[in-house]
Amino acid sequence: MAIKKAQPTTPGRRSATFEDFSDITSKTPERSLLLFRKQHAGRNAQGKITVRHQGGGVKRYIRIVDFKRDKLDVPGIVITIEYDPNRGPRIALVNYKDGEKRYIIAPVGMSVGMDIISSKTLVEPKVGNTMPLEFIPVGLAVHNVEIEPGQGGRLARGAGNSVYVMSVEKKFAQLKLPSGEIRLVKKECLATIGQVGNADRRHVTLGKAGRSRYLGVRPTVRGTAMNPNDHPHGGGEGNQPIGLKHPKTKWGKNAYGVKTRLGKKHSNKLIITRRNGKKL
Repeated sequence: MAIKKAQPTTPGRRSATFEDFSDITSKTPERSLLLFRKQHAGRNAQGKITVRHQGGGVKRYIRIVDFKRDKLDVPGIVITIEYDPNRGPRIALVNYKDGEKRYIIAPVGMSVGMDIISSKTLVEPKVGNTMPLEFIPVGLAVHNVEIEPGQGGRLARGAGNSVYVMSVEKKFAQLKLPSGEIRLVKKECLATIGQVGNADRRHVTLGKAGRSRYLGVRPTVRGTAMNPNDHPHGGGEGNQPIGLKHPKTKWGKNAYGVKTRLGKKHSNKLIITRRNGKKL
């Protein structure tokens, strides 16, 4: 995929960039794998806002993507590469030998006509194939990695992401995550070979507020622009500082740089090095 610039006919288009969608092979999604995406605008069942800055946006369908890759030992053929409005990477429609169709995340190098397979035994380590971490060669990039066996892929599903297998010893495989974190995962967990595609998506510039509204993002008011009874940063005349030693949220809790991970979390023992290079 490449990034293209528009003619600067308006201020909004002057700095905006767009995906060129040259890698898409079909514009029509598979109807049997669609769900209507109901819009909640960040509100709960009582109509109260529980998540701010959400609302509006373009109507869209959810594509049912197979993150579990549990169609074991049945070969499939990639028949289309499609755009998914709900995620960054492209999705590939796979037609399995028994006639079933499923969407999977399209890694770099996947093309129409490719054969793929998912198995709990050793298979050829080529792009798109899925197998347990214990059989994947050390140093290979993988994506859609399970944290628990049978749970479905949880790690490295975003555009351009990949996890590197560093070693496999005893019950665990040692992985290097996109954040830089090094952690242990059970070697029976499934992973798919290759790096997730569409890495250039991060270079797209929206250019104007209206494109954020298409994505369902509503405007955000700064705390310093509010009254003091609405936000801890509010009040004052002119361009005043927040008047606090540390920034706070709207509800008075410390923000930015606050540790959010539980010190007694059971999975702490599986993390060898955190993303900042320090140990837990």
